[in-house]
Amino acid sequence: MIKNKFFPDKVTIGLLLILSLIGCDQEVSLEQEALKKISTLESLMKEASSESLDVAREETILWFSKEFLKFANWDESHKDEIEKLFGYYDPYASEKTKYAEELPDFERKKVIEILDVGIGNLKKVLDGSIKRRPVNKIDWANIEVGDNMLLSHGKPVFLFDYFSKSVGVPLTDKNVYNDHLGAIFHGGSTLYEANEDRAINPYILKEDGTFDEEKLKLITDIPDTSVGFMILWNMGMPDWILKQEPEAAMSRSLFTGFDVDNPLMREVWSKVIKKSGELTKDKKVTQLGYILSNEPHWFSEKGNWRHEFKEMNAISSYTLNKFRDWLSIKYNGDINDLNENWKMSFNDFSAVEIEIPIDSSTRGTPIWYDWCRYNMDRGTDWFTFLQRELLSSNPDADTHIKVMPKIITEHQRSHGIDLEALIDLTTMIGDDAKTKARRDLIKNEREKWEDKYIYYWEELAFSYDFMESVAPGKIHVNSEAHFLSTWTWRDLDTAPEYVRSCYWLATLHGMDTSISWFWARDPDGSPEDRLEGDLNFFDPALAGSYAASANMQPQVVNEVAQVYMDMNSVSEEIIALRKQRRPVRFFYSETSYINREEQIAEQSELFESMYFEGIPLGFATEKIIKKQDHNNWDAILVYKTEYVTDSEFSTLQKYLDDGGTIILDNENSLSKNEYGQLRNKSLQETEGTLVIMDDDASISEVKTKVLGVVSNSLPEIVLKESNGTPYKGCTWRVVENENGGYIVNILNVGKNDAKLNIGLKNGKIINVTNIMTGESLGPDFELKPNGILLLEII
Repeated sequence: MIKNKFFPDKVTIGLLLILSLIGCDQEVSLEQEALKKISTLESLMKEASSESLDVAREETILWFSKEFLKFANWDESHKDEIEKLFGYYDPYASEKTKYAEELPDFERKKVIEILDVGIGNLKKVLDGSIKRRPVNKIDWANIEVGDNMLLSHGKPVFLFDYFSKSVGVPLTDKNVYNDHLGAIFHGGSTLYEANEDRAINPYILKEDGTFDEEKLKLITDIPDTSVGFMILWNMGMPDWILKQEPEAAMSRSLFTGFDVDNPLMREVWSKVIKKSGELTKDKKVTQLGYILSNEPHWFSEKGNWRHEFKEMNAISSYTLNKFRDWLSIKYNGDINDLNENWKMSFNDFSAVEIEIPIDSSTRGTPIWYDWCRYNMDRGTDWFTFLQRELLSSNPDADTHIKVMPKIITEHQRSHGIDLEALIDLTTMIGDDAKTKARRDLIKNEREKWEDKYIYYWEELAFSYDFMESVAPGKIHVNSEAHFLSTWTWRDLDTAPEYVRSCYWLATLHGMDTSISWFWARDPDGSPEDRLEGDLNFFDPALAGSYAASANMQPQVVNEVAQVYMDMNSVSEEIIALRKQRRPVRFFYSETSYINREEQIAEQSELFESMYFEGIPLGFATEKIIKKQDHNNWDAILVYKTEYVTDSEFSTLQKYLDDGGTIILDNENSLSKNEYGQLRNKSLQETEGTLVIMDDDASISEVKTKVLGVVSNSLPEIVLKESNGTPYKGCTWRVVENENGGYIVNILNVGKNDAKLNIGLKNGKIINVTNIMTGESLGPDFELKPNGILLLEII
């Protein structure tokens, strides 16, 4: 009998009924699919373990899979709360109901994706098609702070965790502090707690000069069982200070909420930091140092958005008087010199006045330079004071400062931060560098990097190369890594490949520890206590941070753990790659950056052009040239650096006199002093080599000239790239290994697939092996955007 297609038989009807019932409960079917894959992965892990194969990577996949299935169920049953959290972030607010509705299944689907990847990889390990190194598991309780590296089990190790981590959960809770989320303990503050709950701050000191013993327990009760860091929280002060000293709230910024020049504030902080240093001396929670400040800055020019937060809208009498003293020294006590320079008519230095915030139209004038330079010296003086007081009670304490790298990668220079001086001052390098996988959502305007690259890497690379040039032997801690999201960008469907690439890139550039922004899930899946109830819209760093963050993306947090396991399995190769000489040094003059708004754009363009040539890049300042061995580089490149002090100029000339090599873009560079006055001399070649480019030399011509000058330091490896565009997208480094071959690291930050050809300069036949998988490659291969290859060439 021929069946009518419109009247199916009983079997078909039954199947349709089952399918319809399954479809009515989609979240159950996705969860069941995930649970089935978990079972499959567990079976493969059992088989691998029986063959003595390492399954640490799969243990992490399992952990995140189970956690996020739990989180998805919590989100499913609390959609109103999730909708409210989406509503706190403007780019998602208009569709908050839709996002809250879709989130649970999105999380379940991402769990399935990471399980599929894990199953696929472990099958390849079992059938022998890939061979991977065992994970060097981090021993969080026994980290050794070595010379320029952290060690675990005697090997270099890179640490990771999350900043502002699930506040309210004990540091001993293994659901939050573990091998998967990291186990770096924190003390002294957790961002955006109530003031009285922060340990290292003025609130632990009473008006009578004694300490609040209950608040001190926040320091003394930290378990001494895991590596960690302490942070000084500078945002506020007790009311009794303001009553005694009303000016204490002037000359402030957002995260330094008081006048650092105020004598009472210095007296208070001296007592607080000495006591804290004494109580935490030799504790594991200080192995990663004391963070002396969270994102310090004192932007003091009109029009800066930070003035909406009452930052530097006026200065105190203490700040003004210190400025007057600074000017008196700068002008050798001659008020006539200052008046002539500023075009003013002050009777003496005690009569000097300045309007703060200063008008940005004065940039390039003596008054602008003097204020900006003083403001930087003022900031350095404050941190010198803090460090001195800490070391008086804890002489072996390590310190760093969470400096925003955009301090040097953006054009504004009234911020009061001398990055080089602060890195010189502290014993570790500190920052909160960011990358981003998409443009800023707040503005949603096309950004320049999007035309060439898969993500924004330049702030990280430029600033890290600068910081590592200043202090090549110091541990580098990014204490608030903004690679996963910032206030201005995030992507609810962030690619794991991006996550892998940016953490690998940062580590290759010197980062030893990343403490990412941010983890806010309690073990039951609910957002941490601070995210419950009605939040303050004025507090964007918290209220709007949860939406589309890592807390909603299992593929993101899993990949953070996975890339660290992989990097720690090849940590010695990474350390070797980043310890190389930096043969090209860009001359960096803060004098020119203060005076010229165009300086950073021009320097960044040149840096970008050199970034894909297979060599590490570096910087040379006046201090670096004076302090460091000139054999650390081949040549210093001076490019569009018009303003330098007489001292900077003399240092460059002495470098030439000592046999150094300088490439000068044209004779306009170095032509003026800090006040724009023409210099009546130019560099003379003497014992060294001075190469002067033509005035109209293009970026490409400058690059070609530089590569020619440092040709003896170029790698023996040649990498050719074709990606369908006129510019390169693969940044790479080469170092010789102990076997007489080479280790090559390649990252594709370009937008397109890259067709690559690798070989030796001498044309000899080579063997190419992927270190991460053990697979043999020919000389020709492709690398996708965000792709990473660590190769051995023999």
